[in-house]
Amino acid sequence: MNSIVFCGSIIADVIKTVPTWPDKGMLVPITGMRRQVGGAVCNSGIDLKTLDPAVDVRAVGAVGADDNGDFVVNCLASHGLDCSQIRRVKGVPTSFTDVMTVESTGERTFFNMHGADSSLVPEDIDVSRLGCDIFHFGYLLLLDGMDAPDPEYGTKAARLLASVQAAGVKTSIDIVSEQSDRFARIVRPALRYCDYCIVNEIEGSMATGAPADDLRAICEGLLAAGVREQAVVHCPDAGASLDRRGDFARVGSLKLPQGWIKGSVGAGDAFCAGTLYAIMKGMDAEQALRLGSCAAATNLSVTDSIGGAKTYAETIALDSEMERR
Repeated sequence: MNSIVFCGSIIADVIKTVPTWPDKGMLVPITGMRRQVGGAVCNSGIDLKTLDPAVDVRAVGAVGADDNGDFVVNCLASHGLDCSQIRRVKGVPTSFTDVMTVESTGERTFFNMHGADSSLVPEDIDVSRLGCDIFHFGYLLLLDGMDAPDPEYGTKAARLLASVQAAGVKTSIDIVSEQSDRFARIVRPALRYCDYCIVNEIEGSMATGAPADDLRAICEGLLAAGVREQAVVHCPDAGASLDRRGDFARVGSLKLPQGWIKGSVGAGDAFCAGTLYAIMKGMDAEQALRLGSCAAATNLSVTDSIGGAKTYAETIALDSEMERR
């Protein structure tokens, strides 16, 4: 049995529907509301567990001792994830995002409360208990405790990743999309201690300085910054991979039928889950990119971040059913 740990962002998404976006100071009614899980741990973890229920998938992180914390942990457990290493933090709310969705257009605006995620630090994670094949950490730039400076490694996240690698476990990272000048300070130290880096073209460009439309240059920049084995970059049109041997692969995205796309939240996490599963199973780079794009496509067919997840057979079937760009 393969085993993978997803560590980091655990979020409760509160999805609220409004008929239109209000002008400043004005009021509009909320016409619908529902709660769903979000964040790298929940989204990618549930997606991968759904791809193959036989894989041992474990969630590591922090939630508040509150109703949202109960909701998130119960959801993860109901999908078969091991939640024994999720820490409950008293006096701090579970991290949550208010997702304001305009009913007529589907446009979304996000208001995030960092909450318990911010309390997570390397000392909370018992590396000796991991015993996994891959340790996936996400998201850099959204975990205040892990993004904090470290005198030896640059950041606390880099320190954690170094200790996981020292224990013989392969490491993987994901980054949150953010317009800021923090990438050099927070992301680059972690790149030196990851085996796999799976990011979108905007994040990759911000981390490396390469143009966002040059996927190969981004991959080259990530490897030059220290990624040990494989850099993977995805964008709406394609996915690309470059490894230490210099082997480069590029696969166009699926041509989705009219009306297929219902939402885009969690599509990158789904791509990440598919790619990690392929890496774990020893598939080559092209197979990994094909599976990753198929997983992203299933996600795009629903409005939430996990409702589109399907089994491996159902997911990879899209590869033969649809044309590619």
